Formats: sequence, C-alpha cells, structure tokens
Amino acid sequence: MSGFPWGAFALNLLWAAGAALAVMLLTFAVAVRRGLHRIVDIAWGVGFTAVAAVTLGASAGEGDVVRRLLVTSLTAVWGLRLAVHIARRGRGHGEDPRYEAMLAKAPGSRNLYALRMVYLLQGALVWLVSLPVQAAAYVPGRPSLLAWAGAALWALGLAFEAVGDAQLARFKADPAHRGQIMDRGLWAWTRHPNYFGDLCVWWGLYLQACDLPAAAAVSVVSPLVMSLLLIRGSGKRLLERHMADRPGYAEYQARTSGFLPRPPRKKGVGPS
Repeated sequence: MSGFPWGAFALNLLWAAGAALAVMLLTFAVAVRRGLHRIVDIAWGVGFTAVAAVTLGASAGEGDVVRRLLVTSLTAVWGLRLAVHIARRGRGHGEDPRYEAMLAKAPGSRNLYALRMVYLLQGALVWLVSLPVQAAAYVPGRPSLLAWAGAALWALGLAFEAVGDAQLARFKADPAHRGQIMDRGLWAWTRHPNYFGDLCVWWGLYLQACDLPAAAAVSVVSPLVMSLLLIRGSGKRLLERHMADRPGYAEYQARTSGFLPRPPRKKGVGPS
C-alpha cells in the first residue's frame, strides 16, 4: 500500500472548509429571513453530506473508488436522515429555547452574535469532525476487514439513532404521555440511544481511515471530539441537567444505563 498523499489531502481540507462554510452561511441567510435560528440544527447533517460530496469529487484519482463511494454513502445517509428528522421534529415550532437564551445575552446584534457563536462554530466543528471522511477518501487499496467492521458499527449506530428517534416521536405524539418520561424500547436500555448511535457512527467512519496509519493519525481527533461532546459536552450532560427536575426522572436514571446499552436495573439500585 502506497503512502498518504499529503498535498492532495491538504487541498481537500480547503475544499471541505469551503463546503461547510457555504452550508452554514446559506442556512444563516434563511434563518435571518425567517427569524428562526433553530434551523441551524438541520444544517449539521447537511454540512457533513456536503463535505463528503466535495471530498468524493476532489479525491478522484487518489484513493480507492470502493472506499471513496462507501465513506461518502455512509456519511450522506447518516447526515440526510438526521437533517430530515430534525426538520420534521421542529416543524410548526418557534425558536429553540437554547438559542433564545443564548441570543438574549447577545452584546449587540442578535443575528451577528448567532453567526459567530452558532453558525461559524458549527461549521468549524463539521470540518473538524469530518476528518475521517476526508482522510479515508485518500487511502489507497480496497477496504479491509477493519473498514467493513467500521461499516457494521456505523449500521448499528444508525439503527440506534433512527429507531430511538422514531420511538421517542411516537411517544411524544400521544397526548396521554404528556409529562411522562420515555422509558420504553431502546430508551429502557440507555437514556440516550440517539447519542450512543451517533458515537458508533463516528467511530465506524473513523475505521474507514484506519487501513493507513497516517490517515488514522490525522483523523483520530474526530471520534474523540464527538465522544467528548456527546458524553461530557452539549449532549448527555446538558440534556440530563435540563431533565433533572422532571417527575420520575431520578427513578429512570436509577434503573437505566447512562449511555452504553444494557438491560434495565431492578429498583433500588443507584443511577449510572
């Protein structure tokens, strides 16, 4: 297997940054016109899809075509499913309370503050987290068993995300469940099936780059950052802080895994 084409990859980093920036700026323009910044969440999955598509074109003649098509397809399926889900979930709703609270503290223009603190920051994260998608496209040689194991891990993650989101949506759609804690299906095995799924997706995509040590080294920051965000950052930790005062949530914590799926505990055992 030949070496990693650092020059072509460096150029790809610029193309990817441009793609992520273009998606975020276009989303910002739409959000300002509608007066609704929550739509930036839709752009998260779209941004990764755009980076994957640009990388597919830029890497022509460099990496293995099977690997390039595989990593592009995996990224696009994940990204577009997430974007559609978030768009459906937010339909008919006003501003997200998170962004409303943030923008209430804006020193000056709310829109320019949102541009700096939300859109450009998310664009930078898309570029950083997508490093395995970019690096894998420049790895020569057909995908190994490790890469296909990564695809299987990606599939497990996508299943957890999609099934967990669908179960929660059906639960919330029933008026009889108003004020109750979702503790059924995958939500009985982990308090965050969608976040666990997201973690599996990105470690699975990272494995696509691991057939070449240089590509693995340059992109390992991606799954590490995603793991940190999902478990200690804006994912699990922030959501559980928001849910802490909900009636029944402490009991749910006591019997249900905090992240990794496992059968629910019996009553009387402390939270994980």
